[in-house]
Amino acid sequence: MPRSLACCALAPSSLPDRSGPVDRSGPVRPLAFLLTLAAATVLGPSAGAQKPPTIRLPESVRQLKPVAMEVAPVDASRREEAKAKAAEITRLVDKVLQEKGIAANGMSDDYVFLRRIYLDVAGRIPTLEEVQAFSNANPETRRTELIDTLLNSPDYVFNFYNFWADVLRLTEEPQANIIADPYLAYVKDSIRENKPYDRWVYEMLTAEGKVWDNPAVGYQLRDEGQPLPYLDNTVRVFLGTQIGCAQCHDHPFDNWSQHQFYQLAAFTAGTKTRIDGRDPEFKQGNVASKLINDARAEIREKDPKGYLSGEFQRLVRANTYRVSEIKQTLRLPHDYAYDDHEPKSVVEPAVLWDKVPAEAASRSPRHQFAAWLTSPKNKQFSRTVANRYWKRLMGVGIVEPVDDFNDSNPRFNEELLEFLSEEMVRLDFNTKEFVRTILYSDAYQRESTPFELTSGEPYYFPGPTLRRMTAAQAWDSILTLAVYNPVPFERPTATEMAPVLDLDFTKTTVASVHQAAAKFRDTYYMPIYKRELNTHAYKGAVLCRASELPQPLPGDHFLRQFGIGDRESINGEQPGATVPQILTIFNGPITHVMLETGSRIYDNVDRVSGNPRMALDVIFLSILTRPPSSSDRRTAVTEVITAKKPAIGYGNVIWALLNTREFLFIQ
Repeated sequence: MPRSLACCALAPSSLPDRSGPVDRSGPVRPLAFLLTLAAATVLGPSAGAQKPPTIRLPESVRQLKPVAMEVAPVDASRREEAKAKAAEITRLVDKVLQEKGIAANGMSDDYVFLRRIYLDVAGRIPTLEEVQAFSNANPETRRTELIDTLLNSPDYVFNFYNFWADVLRLTEEPQANIIADPYLAYVKDSIRENKPYDRWVYEMLTAEGKVWDNPAVGYQLRDEGQPLPYLDNTVRVFLGTQIGCAQCHDHPFDNWSQHQFYQLAAFTAGTKTRIDGRDPEFKQGNVASKLINDARAEIREKDPKGYLSGEFQRLVRANTYRVSEIKQTLRLPHDYAYDDHEPKSVVEPAVLWDKVPAEAASRSPRHQFAAWLTSPKNKQFSRTVANRYWKRLMGVGIVEPVDDFNDSNPRFNEELLEFLSEEMVRLDFNTKEFVRTILYSDAYQRESTPFELTSGEPYYFPGPTLRRMTAAQAWDSILTLAVYNPVPFERPTATEMAPVLDLDFTKTTVASVHQAAAKFRDTYYMPIYKRELNTHAYKGAVLCRASELPQPLPGDHFLRQFGIGDRESINGEQPGATVPQILTIFNGPITHVMLETGSRIYDNVDRVSGNPRMALDVIFLSILTRPPSSSDRRTAVTEVITAKKPAIGYGNVIWALLNTREFLFIQ
């Protein structure tokens, strides 16, 4: 290990001294007990084996390789402005704390801040080298500088893609015949270029075409064939309002009527998602079905037991999905039970509150709906996204749940919510600048508080809440410990996919589709694409950041065990602790990977393994982003000295720290 890194815990540092007793909301079990368990697992012996292990890390993750991604930076000239707005956030938080007689938490120390900011912005813990760099930076400016550096990094893109993927229910296969990959890449790219949030949402609500030509149509295709749930989900995601009950009857707990629901649905009723006889491609009938039937007939002429390949059928059917807007009226259901209108009567479009902006009045219904929803004058639009980001960074929303603003769900700090909403509009929906403002605030940088929403108690933000890592944060953090290159591949883009996927039904023949299907099979056909990703796998676990892995994952995958969900519901992640999580950490492949020759932490410890003090500093700084306390050091040194081989002892310490509460929580 280079001397500047090997001695990072011993050289003079401006980080706080943590050599004494440390209260870190500690491990669930004492370190000594976890070390006893470690000695009984397969991890200890494998770490100390003289012979190189037979299962090795794939070469693609063993070499440090920067991600080639151009990320839109924060505006350096607006730093002082952001600091002033951050101070106002803190003032508004403190105002309510004083009214409630609650003391604000003290400021977090640099170790806690460093780990928190990496998890919240980069979606992972810092590397040993990054801990050292922060330690050596100017204490007066390093927090601000690090915030900006991380916001400008590819890590920010990977992390906030995971955030929006949970909100938007992003999956490669929303339905059997839809290819959604270009849409997922569009979401990621919108985050990368820091597209203004209102423009991003407007694009998704109004896009037309095939998904590889105009990837934003993927939002509409996510609920293809379900126009009323589509509307319900849209209002819930972007306006924080749940009107789903009003599909069938007047809302029992809110003010929305069934007729209002249908009035709003009338704006999007003319959305067509498939090619049909009204389109030039299908004037002579359903060309897609004919191609598939003709291809099957040709195959069976040669072999009665032959079958048409899945990639041929998938490619043809995927090309039948094209979003467009037509004139179409919406009628009330036949069983409409209220006296204000007759069943099956035509519904005229109307918004839930205010009115459609004047500049959009002459546009099509979909554009009118999108203009109303994303208008800077629609406070519920800016409130909802501001509240979502606040919860992401502070652990609890000002309104909970974040997608249910109603009178029975109080606002914990009404003035703060209005300020954040106004800031979002003032910043022209620049979400990265908005996030920077929160991160600069003392309110965010204070010590955390244990809090559970299920307690029923209000939370007034004396500091962020103590919270578990998300599944993606836990996975990406373990990858940070294990591999040098956690991004051996990235999800394909629409530009890359379009030439492979597009068919022109006015010109296609069975032979030309076979040629196109062969290219599809060799590139983006999902069953084969997933198998090819195994070149980056260790014991069946593909070693790449969560944002790049095809979703949904199998139920036994680490990310599923830790709650990432199947992306069928909005904000479907389940962050609670489970027994399978314990077993996954105890014996899963993602834990073994760190103790293989060639893993990042293995190599770092191996370089200084002759000096137990330095080796333990490396382990603790790498896993917990702090040096060991005196008690930690005594226990760990005893383990290393008494183990059959030092490598076994170091492996047991690594394993034990991974199984602490401190590792899995964001403080």
